[in-house]
Amino acid sequence: MANAIIHLDMDAFYASVEQHDQPELRGRPVIVGGSRERGVVAACSYEARPFGVRSALPMSRALRLCPEAVVLPVRMARYQEVSRQVFAIFGRYTDRIEPLSVDEAFLDVTGCERLFGTPQEIAQRIRREVREELGLAISAGVAPNKFLAKLASESAKPDGLLEIAPERVDEFLLPLPVERIWGVGNKAAQQLHLQGCRTVADLRRLSVAQLTRLFGVWGERLYHLARGEDERAVEVDTPAKSYGAEETFAVDLTHKEDLHRELLAQAEKVAARLRRHGQSGRVLTLKVRYADFETLTRRLTLPEPTAHGKTLYRAALDLLQRTEAGERPVRLLGLSVAGLEDPAARQPTLFPDPDEQRQTALDTALDRLNRRFGQGQVRRGDLLNEE
Repeated sequence: MANAIIHLDMDAFYASVEQHDQPELRGRPVIVGGSRERGVVAACSYEARPFGVRSALPMSRALRLCPEAVVLPVRMARYQEVSRQVFAIFGRYTDRIEPLSVDEAFLDVTGCERLFGTPQEIAQRIRREVREELGLAISAGVAPNKFLAKLASESAKPDGLLEIAPERVDEFLLPLPVERIWGVGNKAAQQLHLQGCRTVADLRRLSVAQLTRLFGVWGERLYHLARGEDERAVEVDTPAKSYGAEETFAVDLTHKEDLHRELLAQAEKVAARLRRHGQSGRVLTLKVRYADFETLTRRLTLPEPTAHGKTLYRAALDLLQRTEAGERPVRLLGLSVAGLEDPAARQPTLFPDPDEQRQTALDTALDRLNRRFGQGQVRRGDLLNEE
């Protein structure tokens, strides 16, 4: 029996929630995001898209393209509340749910036909219940695997449903441009175009060896995706792979002292999240976006995994020195930690490091105070003076 995977994706989720909560906005272009001067577009309604507005566009440019748009701030708590209601509807049909974000998920409904009908009927029931109970639109793709299901839901937008039956995979897949394949960005597409590959049908003419020469290990993956083959299972309760924080500043930062202060705040925030989830990490990534929107990342691997803000802060300062921050105005800073481990699973040492013990005790006290007075209200004073 073929697998039955449904990919479900809310349509223009943030903007749709705002239009639902404020009915006078229905039919009008709505942009959800940061400030008009410095922010970026987090989401936009379908009414704004014909003007060229899209996610991640600078808000100033979005408003030049669509000056009549209504701009609203992000209300993440509200979106998460609606997301929980949407996922509760998913859970009526299967417990094999892989969340991709607050508004998107894969469902494995293999073997559910006797209870709920065909996979297409299940997807249609979910769409109807989301519409009737929450007043929101959701698109769905049904296929034998995750790759095809997501392609199907993308093709069904907005507010549609598309099923790709196993015997119709080639009919759907072969005419698509190579850019529709997962992982094929601008650079990969350019390389494929140089090989005469514009569509998936063209791509199928390349052998595994040819694709591996072009793209390394990923070339073999691309070979299988071009044939509609994807062995990935729907992963339930997948733990986070990284924790991070970033901020776009209202005014470009030009002084190193200000940059250090922002890094401190982010290091403390990320460390607190690590500790809250019982994790530590060893791969630290710094993201810097300059005023001209040039963006770069710098990464290092720590000798030992950590969840200490002080350790992350000092490492982040080292990474910052490998950039032009302080010489060029900085629009955005971000810090993330990957390479996660559970500290409890590590082999305990016979001779604990006294400094490590002090750091742990201090972190415990900080977490307790921040839970009481609010996250970020209590910080280490010594870090602010470190230069």
